[in-house]
Amino acid sequence: MLPTTGLPRGSVPKLERPGPLRDRVYEALLELITTRALQPGQHLVESELAGHLGVSRQPVREALQRLSTEGWVDLRPAQGAFVHEPTEEEADQLLTVRTLLETEAARLAAANAGPEAIAALEELCAEGEHAVAADDVDGAVATNARLHAKVMELAGNTVLAALAAQVDRRVRWYYTPVARQRGHQSWIEHRELIAAIGDRDEQRAMKVMRAHTEHTRKTYHEREK
Repeated sequence: MLPTTGLPRGSVPKLERPGPLRDRVYEALLELITTRALQPGQHLVESELAGHLGVSRQPVREALQRLSTEGWVDLRPAQGAFVHEPTEEEADQLLTVRTLLETEAARLAAANAGPEAIAALEELCAEGEHAVAADDVDGAVATNARLHAKVMELAGNTVLAALAAQVDRRVRWYYTPVARQRGHQSWIEHRELIAAIGDRDEQRAMKVMRAHTEHTRKTYHEREK
């Protein structure tokens, strides 16, 4: 029997006031799915979600419809809504595209980054290393996303950044279950990447980023299910 909506203590995000309620509920549910507070396959009960978020069922229903359209939620006739369970093929396709996008971003970052940018990357890397040392998986995942987003920002290509933004949430979704397994090694690879970008070595930055993202893809497929 699949678990229902019960959420870990403290995992429910507070809804920010600005903006339409349905959009705020959508963002809150998407964050819960992305961080796996709501697990793949988990039954999503409208009334329970509404209670957790302090809203009526209508914006929850609208959010679930939108999440279904985007592939985050499966709506099953006569059964209800369930968090989508990604197939190995889905994960492989997305993580392969991520490798292509981020490898090019690393090359452009190496061509463009100055000392301030390198210092910002090093600060993020230190935060990630601290999170790993403290066994703070959520913190490590969040900081990992921020570091990769910074590299994408330094690339200075708006089209590339827009494409990366489309897959960013799903990359976090797939990375979360392997973050502890990747552990400190992931941040060693980040240090190597930052060094290559700092040296303005475009080819080395590409090589390091390609290997780094491929390690994550391989680890995802070899994870304990």
